[in-house]
Amino acid sequence: MMDLSEYGILLIEDNSTDILLIERAFQHANVANPIRIVRDGDEAVDYLSGKGNYGDRTQYPLPSLILLDLKLPRRHGLEVLGWIKQQDLLKRIPVVILTASQEDIDVDRAYDLGVSSYLVKPVQLDALRKLVETINAYWLRINQFPNMLTT
Repeated sequence: MMDLSEYGILLIEDNSTDILLIERAFQHANVANPIRIVRDGDEAVDYLSGKGNYGDRTQYPLPSLILLDLKLPRRHGLEVLGWIKQQDLLKRIPVVILTASQEDIDVDRAYDLGVSSYLVKPVQLDALRKLVETINAYWLRINQFPNMLTT
């Protein structure tokens, strides 16, 4: 199995409290992958396309996993997901929706657009830590990554 711990996780989340809790949960789970954070849908597109402040791929490399909230400023998470899945270079990167929304319409639309997984953010910190441990075990350790990340 290939060690991809140097590949980052892109967390697309606008809520500062959620960002802090997710970062803390990743620390408690001893996840080695660096976490990069963008706070709105437009910033996510800029990061992933390498535009503007994110033009240096050495400093802002493509992630091995994208954690995407739905309720984002400027561009909704489902719009970001749809854009990602239309990009030849990006469409194979696993995208996991991590959101508070349990609405059937959001779940169905996310899968229609090609999301890899849809997870509801737990309210309890311990439950969030366990969810992050599961994300780490599956998406960052067991999952087979697309070649575009390793070439």
